[in-house]
Amino acid sequence: MSDSEQTTTHAAKYWWAKLRILLGILIVWFLVSFGCGILFREWLDANMIKIGNAPFGFWMAQQGSIVCFVLLLIVYNFMMNRLDAKFGYDEKGGDV
Repeated sequence: MSDSEQTTTHAAKYWWAKLRILLGILIVWFLVSFGCGILFREWLDANMIKIGNAPFGFWMAQQGSIVCFVLLLIVYNFMMNRLDAKFGYDEKGGDV
């Protein structure tokens, strides 16, 4: 296998790993924002605790999805830094 083929294979593995991380983050974001805020809101209101005077489904639609989004940004940053280091694309690797 030549150097260019190895580089292409290495880049393809990195690309697919990056897509898996992104897809996982997007699925969680969708489930929290759309699922908890719209689809499961009535069930969450009836079966979960209240936060302040607000039912849990309403709270998830208004505040919880925003909190989850910020947490997902932090998780994405951590996971991508780890993936970049694994494949040698971090700042120390010199390929950036």
